[in-house]
Amino acid sequence: MRERHGRPVAGLLFGSAAWQCQPRDAFIGWTPPARRRQLPRLTNNTRFLILPWVRVPHLASHILSRVTQCLSHDWQDNYGHPIDLLETFVQRDRFAGTAYRAAGWIAVGATTGRGRNGPGRTPQGPVKEVYLQPLSADFRRRLGA
Repeated sequence: MRERHGRPVAGLLFGSAAWQCQPRDAFIGWTPPARRRQLPRLTNNTRFLILPWVRVPHLASHILSRVTQCLSHDWQDNYGHPIDLLETFVQRDRFAGTAYRAAGWIAVGATTGRGRNGPGRTPQGPVKEVYLQPLSADFRRRLGA
């Protein structure tokens, strides 16, 4: 994101959704076969940074709201299919998730701390809060739940 004079103020990165996430999958109502089919219709906000020199109240939630409005269309243009749900993981011991909540994202539970590639069920890292942002009222139907 850039300000009116063209200087960058923030950066966001969206990537592949988590392969499995119990709180997310339960919120959607997914079975394992539905998740395998429909996972590409989700994306994960893997990075969100507001540059240190920027001091604008409520900017984070404003940016998240704006991105939410255009992301599915942009995804369709670039990858040939829309996005129906956004996810992100917020590390509880470092961040409160305030901007996501203020932008209307829904906290649906927490991870176990196992991590993306963690072996077995043993916690390997920090517990993270799972936030979701549906992009349509009928997202569950669209996702095959």
